[in-house]
Amino acid sequence: MRPVAPVAADRSMKLYLAGPDVFRPDVDAWAAQVRALCRDEGHEALIPLDGAQGSAADIYRSNLRLLAEADVVLANLNPFRGAEPDSGTCVEIGYALALRKPVIGYADTLIPLRDRLRAAGPGADGCYRDAAGWAVENFGLPLNLMLSVPLQLEQGGIEAALRALSRIEQRPQTAD
Repeated sequence: MRPVAPVAADRSMKLYLAGPDVFRPDVDAWAAQVRALCRDEGHEALIPLDGAQGSAADIYRSNLRLLAEADVVLANLNPFRGAEPDSGTCVEIGYALALRKPVIGYADTLIPLRDRLRAAGPGADGCYRDAAGWAVENFGLPLNLMLSVPLQLEQGGIEAALRALSRIEQRPQTAD
């Protein structure tokens, strides 16, 4: 594990807002609201909508550029179109961690994944299993360990993630 460089929470930062929010029906109103929230805290919001919106490849490259510019990533990890966070958001988190950027994830609930999926078990093999019989991690973590271990997780919305910025120096992020 490599420590990720801490970010000084007392200076203006560029915050990349990862998450499925760009698919919301009220995306323009949402973007204006989160920009104002970030600005009120003295920071600049970088939203995937800010870049090239032509082809899929243009959007991909634009998002990577915004991630590279960001000081910190705030990631909406609420379930999206199923039981897990948005797959695109997970890619953005991985890229940010590879760039050694701190990532603060937030979700409405941080109850253990095992409980959220109502996994039955432990069975004879010691595993908890979901309704389809797939093994469910039993680490007491709210998300897959690849998200829960390296991220600072906050329960609540983006406001909770913004409050957590002041605690980044107290708990440096790590990445492999």
